[in-house]
Amino acid sequence: MIANLEYFKVFYYTAKCGSVTGAAAELAISQPAVSQSLRQLERSLGVSLFVRASRGVRLTAEGELLYSYVAEGYGQIRQGVEKVRQMQSLELGEVHIGASDMTLRFFLLPFLERFHEAYPEIKVGVSNGPTPETLSLLREGKIDFGVVSTPFEETADMDVARVREIEDVFVAGRRFISYKNKMLDFQELAGLPMIFLEGNTSTRSYMDGFLAGNGLTLQPEFELATSDMIVQFALRSLGVGCVVRDFAAAYLEEGTLFELRFNKMIPKRSLCVVRSRRQKLSRAAEKLLEILGGKRE
Repeated sequence: MIANLEYFKVFYYTAKCGSVTGAAAELAISQPAVSQSLRQLERSLGVSLFVRASRGVRLTAEGELLYSYVAEGYGQIRQGVEKVRQMQSLELGEVHIGASDMTLRFFLLPFLERFHEAYPEIKVGVSNGPTPETLSLLREGKIDFGVVSTPFEETADMDVARVREIEDVFVAGRRFISYKNKMLDFQELAGLPMIFLEGNTSTRSYMDGFLAGNGLTLQPEFELATSDMIVQFALRSLGVGCVVRDFAAAYLEEGTLFELRFNKMIPKRSLCVVRSRRQKLSRAAEKLLEILGGKRE
């Protein structure tokens, strides 16, 4: 059985200082207390660790062997303490984020750039996936926080900060030019080839729910993995694409795509920074949250 760890501390300083007096001064305890701790350690190990010298004490062979290990241990402790200090001062650390292509591209990237410039030694890992996958990683404690899009189920163990609005639109290319500037009813989408995201996304869930609320269920001709690909398909007039406006903004501005108009507004959604109330975050993760505007008050 290992002796009281305090005895090893006294042993370390006695060997390092070469005297009981020096160890007592370093540890701010009495010389008898140092001597008592050394006797207890020697008794527990069944060996003598020191012999008296002309000035102070010197290690026995057994003491030399033990000191080589104890000194290495203290070195590791000091290094560990220094690493903790560096983490607290943001000179070291890691942050793990969950985010989709959309939240990365249209929200996170400039903040990550600013964070990296300010704290270049902190590693930032991003798990790229849709909102349901990000929330699953958060529940499993595999990420510090996620940036997701509504709708999603908010639970009591979540902190949710809404950081930006997003807008869903239907866009089309030259083949569908007859629909430009025409006020449409959502029912008219049933007669058009549609391009949607795949099912396991908050965007697809939201739009399916919204259209169902307006009495419409669509079976898209194309179901794609990314909004960028929806835009590319729409540019080639393969159908009418449903995307968040940001993805199509440049093409809408230059006129290669146009936005379909409807007699009813599609309610806007939000990008949200989500963290778990149960999880204690590192100093680095807290700082990045603060920069994002999602820090818990």
